[in-house]
Amino acid sequence: MELEYLLTNIAPWLTGDGPEADIVLSSRIRLARNLKGFNFLRKTGEASRREILDLICGVIDKVSPLSGSTVVKLEGLPDLDRLFLMERHLISRELSPDYQGAVIIGPEEIVSLMINEEDHLRIQIIRSGMSLSRCWEEIQKVDAELEKVLEYEYSPVYGYLTACPSNVGTGMRASVMIHLPALVLHKQIDKIIQTVGKLGLAVRGINGEGSQAAGNMFQISNQSTLGKSEEEILGDLEKIISKIIVHERNGRRVLLERQLLRIEDQIYRALGILNNARLITSEETIDLLSALRMGVDLEVLETITRGTVNQLFLYTQPAHLQKLAGSSLDATKRDALRAKLIRDKIEKEGR
Repeated sequence: MELEYLLTNIAPWLTGDGPEADIVLSSRIRLARNLKGFNFLRKTGEASRREILDLICGVIDKVSPLSGSTVVKLEGLPDLDRLFLMERHLISRELSPDYQGAVIIGPEEIVSLMINEEDHLRIQIIRSGMSLSRCWEEIQKVDAELEKVLEYEYSPVYGYLTACPSNVGTGMRASVMIHLPALVLHKQIDKIIQTVGKLGLAVRGINGEGSQAAGNMFQISNQSTLGKSEEEILGDLEKIISKIIVHERNGRRVLLERQLLRIEDQIYRALGILNNARLITSEETIDLLSALRMGVDLEVLETITRGTVNQLFLYTQPAHLQKLAGSSLDATKRDALRAKLIRDKIEKEGR
């Protein structure tokens, strides 16, 4: 399966618009579902996994939000393409070709389905900004249409049954990717993370579970899926995120009022490096783009858009660079291409 078409498709979650988009990069909701009549994946053989895959793929045309989707089966898929899909948040590290794993990608990358990951089916909606309510509205429609043509494992007592007990109930994981440079600079982020954890939320890095925070980016999600309705879970998450947004805005205001020169220096140093570097690593890029995004959001920089910075976060990652080049690249060549891509993008924006 050729995935190059995704390179020219600017996914809506990268546009930099939507509610609170100066702080919240994206909102995402996932639903875990399993098909009635099949064991959980760790207890199924290859034949059953293939049957699950064929069953789900066979009903896609009957689900209107998935009309025109692309089906990508992981069996035989090159490692580079697999990494490319992970960078786009379309598959997880756990989606295994050995389990007949596959991903169904909706026409605009708003909706996608993972098949045979930990559960038989994972439905995902992702959008730009603080858009949890919109994501929930859309994912309900996809889930309802799928349930008309697929029978889910469901308990009147426990709700949706899942392979991992932590997902039983609603089977829902809702998360936001949030940019918090002011809280990091004011050294308040550890306190925020501890408080959020006590309130039952998980805080992870930019690449989700198992990743470290980078570029002042944090993914905040619910941990509890049982004992509350989806609306209650989303309401609790939105309340906490709203409070974090207020703290970040206050922190940014203080920076502008009391440390403007320091902040401008940090932003323009980042711009200078990005505009002139000939070699740049992915780790350095994330930190510099974080400073650049802060400059855009604080209206210190007016020649670059938020959407452009968001796109650079994605397209400067290793697999995207190699897909753009059309070949495998060693680390030095990736660093060189990354630097050129950034320079060209900044130059084009400034015209």
